[in-house]
Amino acid sequence: MSVKGLKKLMSHSVVVVDAVRTPFGKSGSLYSGTRADDLMVRAVRGLLERNPKLSPSNIDDVAIAAATQTGDQGMNLGRSVALLAGLPTSVPGYAIDRWCAGALTAVTTISSAIAFGAYDFAIAGGVEHMGNHPIGDGLDPNPRYLAEKVVEQDALSMGATAERLHDRFPTLTKERADRYAFNSQMKTAAAYASGKIQRDLIPTAARSAELGWGIATVDEPPRPTTTLEGLAGLKTPFRPAGRVTAGNSSGINDGATAAILANEEKARALGLSIKARLVSFAFAGVEPEIMGYGPVPATIKALAKAGLSIADIGLFEINEAFAVQVLAFLEHFGIADDAANVNPFGGAIAVGHPLASSGVRLILNLARSFEEHPEVRYGMTTMCIGLGMGGTVIWENPHFNASTKAGN
Repeated sequence: MSVKGLKKLMSHSVVVVDAVRTPFGKSGSLYSGTRADDLMVRAVRGLLERNPKLSPSNIDDVAIAAATQTGDQGMNLGRSVALLAGLPTSVPGYAIDRWCAGALTAVTTISSAIAFGAYDFAIAGGVEHMGNHPIGDGLDPNPRYLAEKVVEQDALSMGATAERLHDRFPTLTKERADRYAFNSQMKTAAAYASGKIQRDLIPTAARSAELGWGIATVDEPPRPTTTLEGLAGLKTPFRPAGRVTAGNSSGINDGATAAILANEEKARALGLSIKARLVSFAFAGVEPEIMGYGPVPATIKALAKAGLSIADIGLFEINEAFAVQVLAFLEHFGIADDAANVNPFGGAIAVGHPLASSGVRLILNLARSFEEHPEVRYGMTTMCIGLGMGGTVIWENPHFNASTKAGN
C-alpha cells in the first residue's frame, strides 16, 4: 500500500449515532436488588432497539467501563455484556478502567479504532453500581504512595481533593459552590418538566426487598426542592468548617450508559442518525491532591490539537463531581458561573455520578443540545479523574448552520 493510501485508511470521520442510559439510582436504593451487569445489558439492548437499521452482526467491538472490576462488574464486562445482550458470538468485547472517565475513555479508544479503519461500528459505555461496590472497595493502594510522598493523604479522598481546590483558589467560595449546585438542581428540574431528559432514559427493571419488582423510568437522585438556605446549612464531612458538602457534590449512585460510534460514511449509507462528530480529544495529569483541576490542562491540549480556542466552543458538558471543580474550570477560561451554555440540562450534582458511566451521559446531553442549537458548531465534554487527571473531547455539531442566529 502506498503512503498516500495508508493516510486515507487512517482518516475516517467518527460520529456518535446514538446514546442512552438507564435512569440513575441512589446507591443501594433503586437498584439494590439489580446486578450491575444487568443494568449495562439493559442499556445496550435499549440502544439497539432504538436503532433497528444497525444489525448487531455489524458491530465490530464492545468496550464497557467500570471503576471497580470485580463481582458483577468483573469478568470482562465488554464481552460479558455483549453475550448477555444477545449480540452474535462473533462480536468481541473488552473492559476499560480510567475511574470516572471510564466511559469517556471507552469512547475515545473505540473512536481511535474507527478513525484508523479497523472498525465501522462499535458500542462504548460504562456502568457503576456503587451500592454493590462502594468507592474504594477492595482497593489496596501501594504504601509507597504515602511513605515516599508520591501523594499526600488527601489525594486518596476525592472530597479532600475538592477542599484543596478551594484552598488553592480562594475566590472559589462555598457560597459560589452552593449557588452553582442550586442552579444545577433547577436546570435539571426544568429539563425534566420539558421532557428533555426522559427521552434518552431506557426503562429499566428494578427490584427492592420491600417493594418487589418495578420499572425505573426517571432518575432517583434529583432534589428539585433544594434551596440555597438548605445548602448553606449542610455539614462539611471532609474537613471541619470546610466548604464541600453533600449538596454541592455529586452523589453516590448506580447506573449505566451506552453509545453507538461509527464511521460516518458507513453510518450514512445505512441511513443512521448522526448526533455528534469527533474533532479531538486529550487526557492530562495534574497533582493528585487537586484532582478536580484536571479538565483545564486536558481542555488546553484538546483545543490545541483541534486548532481551536475556548471562544470556538459554544456548548459545554462538564461533569459535576464537585461544584468547586466546575467553577475552577469556568474561572480559568473566563466563563460565568451561571453561563446558559454550560450543562443546560443540569448535571451530576442533580442526576448523579455513577463513576465510570458518566462520560456517555455528557455526550448524550451535548448531542441533544446540538439539536437545539444549530448556530453552535463546536461543543465539549470534559471531566476530572481520580489520582489527578482530566479528560476532554471536542465535538462538532452535525446540525450546524452558519446562517442560523442564536435564539431562533
